[in-house]
Amino acid sequence: MNETAAVERITGLAPLDYGLLGAAMLFLFFIAWFKGRGETDTQDYFLGRRKTPVWVGTLSFVATEISAMTIVGMPPVGFSENWQYLQFFIGSASARVLIALVFIPAFYKFNCTTIYEFLKHRFGPQTQYAGSVFFFVTRLFASGVRLYAASLAVSVVMGWQLGYTIAFFTMVSVVFIGFGGIKAVLWTGAFEAATFYIAGAAVAGYLLLHIDGGFFGAWRLAEEAGKLSIFNFGWNFKDPNIFWVAVLNGVFGSLAAFGTDQELMQRLLTLETRRESQKTILATIFTSFPVTALYLGIGTLLFVFYRQNPALSLPANADTILSHFTINVLPAGLKGLVLVAVVMASIDSPLSSLSSSFITDIYRPLIKKQADERHYLLASRLSVVCFGLLLAQIAWLCAAGSGRMLWLAFKINGVTAGSLLGVFLLGLLTKRTVNLGNVAAMIFSAALAGGVLYLSEKGYASIGWSWIIVIGTVSTFSLGWLFGPLETLLRLRRTRASGAVRG
Repeated sequence: MNETAAVERITGLAPLDYGLLGAAMLFLFFIAWFKGRGETDTQDYFLGRRKTPVWVGTLSFVATEISAMTIVGMPPVGFSENWQYLQFFIGSASARVLIALVFIPAFYKFNCTTIYEFLKHRFGPQTQYAGSVFFFVTRLFASGVRLYAASLAVSVVMGWQLGYTIAFFTMVSVVFIGFGGIKAVLWTGAFEAATFYIAGAAVAGYLLLHIDGGFFGAWRLAEEAGKLSIFNFGWNFKDPNIFWVAVLNGVFGSLAAFGTDQELMQRLLTLETRRESQKTILATIFTSFPVTALYLGIGTLLFVFYRQNPALSLPANADTILSHFTINVLPAGLKGLVLVAVVMASIDSPLSSLSSSFITDIYRPLIKKQADERHYLLASRLSVVCFGLLLAQIAWLCAAGSGRMLWLAFKINGVTAGSLLGVFLLGLLTKRTVNLGNVAAMIFSAALAGGVLYLSEKGYASIGWSWIIVIGTVSTFSLGWLFGPLETLLRLRRTRASGAVRG
């Protein structure tokens, strides 16, 4: 057996597949070098001096929104369940319109580098600090899980140990983001989004060509098996796939993910004008939906393909169905395309947004107040390294738990995201004045949401985990509203007492 044959036997990959991956990685580092050279300050490093074209911002937003969780996570849903996940997009589209009309104008009004600066201008520095810390918790858990899921898929295809795969993604992300900053993230994001479309279309085309009856044959068999169901108008509100629950979760989840999370909003802040930023978020409605539908469709086609080919082996865990199909069925070239899509989705890391929030919201105002831009730029790059190592540790904990931490991490994300969304809505939709009260409201509401989640997990409360973010949002908004007059009264009393003492 020659060396090439041995490589194909061990990993299922041919030299062509490795060549495609290698070319994609070289292009990634070229973009990082080309866009990152000559950066001298954090305005360039975090905002790209607001010179991003609308089409680049749109595709980069899609790449981050989709991520590896969609590439490797949607096919198992289409394979094992149905298309009811798409109900979520009705609420998600509505949320994007609200973000364009309400959130973006406020952020551009105050010329924000991070969206938590808005909280400082609107309420005070303590609310800004709390918002940034809550973002760290929310984003680190969600992105750590995303890194774990992508590493698991790539380790199956490449034949690597999971720990080495996590280390590989961490190293690549730290190097290209640490040097290139947000411009590298934006332009590689556009490249990543293109690979999602190309790889997905290629896999779907291959499946249709190898399914008896082609498209219509696949449709008929999938429909008979109930795999094409989209709407579920039941009344079991604990089921996240019920229409009303899915739409509500789409509204609140997308408002939190897109409007109060620095990772995605950072891309929208790199556009030159408010109007261009609004165009970008609205355009994502028409670019994100097709990718999600495409990979759900791949899952449905995989169901039909394996139903028509019962002699072929299935993976023990349906969550790895795309990786299993890629390694055992797809020909050389297509294997490489899928691998490139998963790797590119995994490298789209939150390190730039975590660094921007840490430096702008915490480091500058609290740790190093007066320093030159060279110092802050160096600190930004060092923070990218630190956050990269922390993300790798979270991903490794997920791996050590054999996947049991997967859904737990998403649920914890909902616990903290509700507090963020509640305080932003209070600032955007009301004129209430409150600062320390917001911090108390956010902490209490996160504890309340966590308590409800615990009771739900233990079976003591009949409520679905998708309601957790709604509870946290309503609680934070309501408490912040109530604490406002009380905080104003206490402030007046302190001012009068201080004046009496001086008198």
